[in-house]
Amino acid sequence: MTTNNANEDMTIKNVTVLGTGVLGSQIAFQTGYAGLAVTAYDISDEILAKSKQSFEQLAARYEREVDGAAGGPARAALSRIDYSSELGEAAREADLVIEAVPEKLELKREVYAQLGQLAPEKTIFATNSSSLLPSAMAESTGRPERFLAMHFANEIWVHNTAEIMGHPGTDPAVYRVVVEFARRIGMVPIELKKEQPGYIINSLSIPWLGAAMELLVAGVADPETIDNVWHIDKEAPEGPFQNLDRVGLNTAYNIYAASEDPKLQAVATYLKEHYIDQGKLGQPTGEGFYKYSAAT
Repeated sequence: MTTNNANEDMTIKNVTVLGTGVLGSQIAFQTGYAGLAVTAYDISDEILAKSKQSFEQLAARYEREVDGAAGGPARAALSRIDYSSELGEAAREADLVIEAVPEKLELKREVYAQLGQLAPEKTIFATNSSSLLPSAMAESTGRPERFLAMHFANEIWVHNTAEIMGHPGTDPAVYRVVVEFARRIGMVPIELKKEQPGYIINSLSIPWLGAAMELLVAGVADPETIDNVWHIDKEAPEGPFQNLDRVGLNTAYNIYAASEDPKLQAVATYLKEHYIDQGKLGQPTGEGFYKYSAAT
């Protein structure tokens, strides 16, 4: 049962984001862009130093694609982001912690076990896991009633959905606070009524992407041909392999490697051997299924 002290004020003012990878950086930046104070956490100062470059690149993209001019809100967002490689320090003032660490269940459980001891009683925890159920991690937090999932899409300023999924023990008041937070930072809250692996977006997209990968693994066609068929037949601006490059091949690999389907496990093996082991991780590294003029 949540204590009265924890329930007195659930206004989200200070946000901590755990993990400064592609999506973690975007979540932190978008939150700062919306005017909230943000702490970006990662496991070392060296990683954080690199993440600052990512935030600068994000600011430049927002200036081009959102603001339409240099300076202004995008630059102000940078000033609202603090950095920390100490978990206790990062979570000390947090009203909300959004976890965006690698898609590995035991790692997430370990992080939450530590976080539950370090974060204030008031803090709400939200996982950005793309495939794991919140009920699989809830007890590790030490505060399951204040824990749920909030999943963002890549290129958050364009694909501005936030899928919000509780577990059976999530406090309904906490759920509503997170829905309002999502709306406050410019997201469209997608409220799920029950737990579903992959939420809505990935329940639709993972089979689509997996089918494309199975065609590639089987030698039926190359990525360009498969994408072109999709463009023509569905009048879609983006094919499955272009989507995988944008999302990042590490994310796809972790999802397919965790599958019990032998076909999807074969997809994971193919991704690792032909792309990930060669440093071809998609747009962030300048090459995946396609080559890019500059890393984005």
